[in-house]
Amino acid sequence: MKNVFGFELGTYTKELSKYVSEMSYDKIPEDVLERAKMLALHAIGVALAAEELPQAKKAEIAARYNNGGSGGTATVWTTGEKLSPTSACYVNSTTTDILDWEDCAWTGHPTACVIPVAIAMAEDLHKNGRELLTAIVTAYEAYIRVAMSAMPPEDWDHAKGWGIVSFQNMGAAMAAAKLMDFDENQVNQAIGITCINTPIISSFTQATMSNAYHYQNGQSSQCAIIGCINVRDGFDNLYDGLDMPYAYTEFLTVEPKREWLTKDLDKFLMMRILVKHWPANMWIQTPIELIHNMAKDYGIDPEHIAEIIVDPPTQYRMRFNEEGFTSLMDAQFSMPFVISTMLYSDKAGANWYDEKLYKDPKIIALAKKIKGGSSPEHTLQGSFVMFQNGSFPVKHVTIIMDDGTVYQRSMAEHKGHPDNMFEREEFCELFMNNAVSSLGETRAKQLMDFILNIEKMDDISKISDFFVR
Repeated sequence: MKNVFGFELGTYTKELSKYVSEMSYDKIPEDVLERAKMLALHAIGVALAAEELPQAKKAEIAARYNNGGSGGTATVWTTGEKLSPTSACYVNSTTTDILDWEDCAWTGHPTACVIPVAIAMAEDLHKNGRELLTAIVTAYEAYIRVAMSAMPPEDWDHAKGWGIVSFQNMGAAMAAAKLMDFDENQVNQAIGITCINTPIISSFTQATMSNAYHYQNGQSSQCAIIGCINVRDGFDNLYDGLDMPYAYTEFLTVEPKREWLTKDLDKFLMMRILVKHWPANMWIQTPIELIHNMAKDYGIDPEHIAEIIVDPPTQYRMRFNEEGFTSLMDAQFSMPFVISTMLYSDKAGANWYDEKLYKDPKIIALAKKIKGGSSPEHTLQGSFVMFQNGSFPVKHVTIIMDDGTVYQRSMAEHKGHPDNMFEREEFCELFMNNAVSSLGETRAKQLMDFILNIEKMDDISKISDFFVR
């Protein structure tokens, strides 16, 4: 079949649309359903942990303004108020990403859009827990395949941009489409309108270290829901967007891999998603884990550290400025800053990013001592390709104390890596640590129990009760 431009179209979009529309709860294995619950628990927890950060407050103000004031059918997690699904998702998707603490697939952070959209739409439509879990799993699986079809090549210069939020758009749209009970043709159109609403690939936010990076998640969720509402109410054509050249993949990569769109549809690739143990960029997780464990095991006093060497260093993540740091993103993407705040902190959370710490002399002095080793650096794209292919960057850490004592340790798969995943109890402990300061212990425990037993819940809108302040 050819379109009006004469392009011969394949059937990839149709096959993926059929997969999404036909996925059902009884087709999903128990371990995959369990992982979906844990990802939802973690997403809500890290969003609540960001509640007091100024970036979260600004997201709430923008969403309330866009909503025309309070009122709606979906819950804002950080305030407990009700807004429309689009407005609530703007806040919830943004706050899920603010601390950079949610997840990382081979391709980006699907959780920041999939979980907020799925929960908001399930609230709005009064769906049950099984329908919600089915939508979550379906959205992750579709997201991974669409993202992989448009990934850049291994030698891609990261400074040219990477379509991380472009892919997340698709995860959000598929969550909404599934909960709106779209048939195969409607899913196909939902993919099409998401192609239209996909942002161009950009390294602009990373080049400027702007906190706008986090707000993109909220914008993607909003666009996905509105696009699906357009589909529900009907429009003509707009089919097969993932097959047509220049509709999606060619704008995001120089090496389209459309075969990924229908690859391994009998497998659940979301089980390979990494969950972050620490509130920081993905490629800082292993060094944090190593140094945190070494400090605990050896009783290391940060005041007496002479030098910390991380080898190999990671591209763009060894950033240090003696004058301090300029933004939340500038801090959380800097290995020297994050390791320094971790060593001086009793608990991981938003406290790592108190703006006063950005230029704190004690933090700056320690950060200056954290350096990359002499090995060739791990590039960002190369690291993601390693992850996709089943390996992971190994980091070697050397801590030299001012009395000459030397501690050394190596690690690849930190806690939260799919081959070193948290147990349910560890997910729960992390959630409670993040949620109690926001909700109080009783409500946090009630919310956790709701999510742990979500397949038994007849109406997801009841989740709003646990966010009331």
